[in-house]
Amino acid sequence: MDTFQEGKKIATISYITIIGTIIAFTMNSEKKNDFAAFHIRQALGIFITFFAFGYIIGYFNSWMITSAFWVFIFVLWMYGFLGALEGKKRLVPIVGPLYQKLFTAKK
Repeated sequence: MDTFQEGKKIATISYITIIGTIIAFTMNSEKKNDFAAFHIRQALGIFITFFAFGYIIGYFNSWMITSAFWVFIFVLWMYGFLGALEGKKRLVPIVGPLYQKLFTAKK
């Protein structure tokens, strides 16, 4: 399997729950694939955002706030997942650059 297809497979796996992100991170730890690493950072950011803000949003007793939060997370997830399937490095809207900056290893 060539490196692009391998990276695409790992990138796609990274969006399938937080467990998929951990599996993808492990798969990408030996042979570093830049495309896969990009999408792992995006997926990790989406899941951390979901858990961090989901906890806070849970205290609001409003279906409008909760629905807006779920739609926001779903749009981010779908945007990233489709980018991985298409083989493109597209930053997720609004928070994508932040995810890349936060989760890039310092050299």
